[in-house]
Amino acid sequence: MKKILFILGVLTDADVDWLLYVGRREELATGTVLIREGKPVDAVYIVLTGSLTVSIESLSGKKIAHLTSGEVVGEISFVDTRPPSATVTATEETLVLSVPRQRLMNKLADDTGFASRFYRAIALSLSDRLRNTVSLLGYGKELPSESVDLVDDLSPTVVEHLPLARSRFKFLLRRLRGY
Repeated sequence: MKKILFILGVLTDADVDWLLYVGRREELATGTVLIREGKPVDAVYIVLTGSLTVSIESLSGKKIAHLTSGEVVGEISFVDTRPPSATVTATEETLVLSVPRQRLMNKLADDTGFASRFYRAIALSLSDRLRNTVSLLGYGKELPSESVDLVDDLSPTVVEHLPLARSRFKFLLRRLRGY
């Protein structure tokens, strides 16, 4: 869930409302391919419920990650505009918020405040992923086990926004589930 906390901790309530307004709720059946390696992506996705696997065809389809609620998918291809380097598949019934690429690009071009917050949030998320990858390669300490508190693994800047980010994620879930 860490990725969505990076994003929702930086965005404003108005930004979150905009994401809800333009985003569409998509239900994925088990086995549905959300993103295919090498094929353009037309949205950024927030995983609300369910789970997905990430696999790489060049590694004979080896699964390299398991994604669950709160993950953001498609953000790298959004930022660098290259096709995805992995395939993302639903491993159970999964609900995502799909934010159309073109609508997001227009918002970023028209609203510099939103653009600043959005790109900062993405930068924090990708920085965290890179640090974890470097740790896995042996250049730093080992990644904490799942039992270690999330806060121990975050920067102080992110930690101070965690309560707000968590409440915004709960708000997103309630709105998209129709509660």
